[in-house]
Amino acid sequence: MATYDLVVIGAGALGTFHAYHAAKAGQRVLLLEKDQYPIGATVRNFGQVVPSGLAGRWFEYGRRSLEIYQDIQSQTDLAVRNNGTVYIASDADEWTLANELYDRYQKIGYDCELLSKTQCLAKYPSLRPDYVVGGLFFPQELSVEPELMIHRLIAFIQKKYGVDYKSGSAVIDCQSNYSGAIITLANRQRFQAGRVLICSGHEVRLLFPDVLADAGLVVSKLQMLLVEPVKGVTLPGNILTGLTIRRYESFQECPSYATLATPEHLAELKKWGIHILFKQAIDGSFIVGDSHEYADATKAEDLGYHTQDYINTLMLNEARRIVDFPLVVKKAWAGFYSQTQAEIFEYDVDEHIRIVTGIGGKGMSSGAGYAEDSIRKWV
Repeated sequence: MATYDLVVIGAGALGTFHAYHAAKAGQRVLLLEKDQYPIGATVRNFGQVVPSGLAGRWFEYGRRSLEIYQDIQSQTDLAVRNNGTVYIASDADEWTLANELYDRYQKIGYDCELLSKTQCLAKYPSLRPDYVVGGLFFPQELSVEPELMIHRLIAFIQKKYGVDYKSGSAVIDCQSNYSGAIITLANRQRFQAGRVLICSGHEVRLLFPDVLADAGLVVSKLQMLLVEPVKGVTLPGNILTGLTIRRYESFQECPSYATLATPEHLAELKKWGIHILFKQAIDGSFIVGDSHEYADATKAEDLGYHTQDYINTLMLNEARRIVDFPLVVKKAWAGFYSQTQAEIFEYDVDEHIRIVTGIGGKGMSSGAGYAEDSIRKWV
């Protein structure tokens, strides 16, 4: 029976970055994925690394994540592009929040630039002039191709740090013993581990259903759209809009947020948790979205796995109010991630087995930095 210092269950971004940091620190690591390749939240998101939208320690983790992505990108192509993020304010209230966030980031040395309406339209000519009041630009932030990134990251940690990776390996049992823990796969293969880290989202219910029932985890369902490429149209970086300013945590910490009212024309969008983001993929297509619906993690199936045409129409109509190029939908899909009001769910089953899940929508932006801190403290 093979023995490892650490076995990580779940090869999404959170689990894989834990494996990376542990292996980099000299641990012998096994990374297990129940599917043939990761198919969860890691590959069903926009692929934006935007610490600017985070608050508290998650902003600091995001800032560190930028450095980690860039460091790995300098060694292998992770499909990471340093093309920046802009928040486009569409009214006076959003512009006030953008200015307040600019002031705060200037004080702590996080690089950003206020853009006038004229500057926004010059840099992003596909925006509709009647939508734009001004913009807040972060040149250091990143775009990621999620499906490429996770495969390349796993390959990198295998080659450079000797991480063993087994896909199609569903864990059916995880029990502590005198020297750590025994992991049993569905094919009855077994491994001995000094410690086990479970980063499998709400699927932790397969191993520890009682823990999940008491965890207070919520599953969020997101709808996103893939739009056909348009000849001659290029979006330089991540474009986040007024609804994002009204939603993201960093703006919620600004002084004016407490008195922010929702205009009538945005009320239905807010009801469905919609905020409009645009990102151009490397093949020229555009990702547009997204929406948010919620259910208790023990009843995640209640959300359904289909997309709702009504929500897609709401997103498209708002997107067409923002950009002036044709939006022809190639496909729509839903993504799912788990989250908790406690920022993240960290639970020690015992001294050998730890569950870390519920990072929510922060995973791509801050997971790399969080995992580094998590491994340093635990392993």
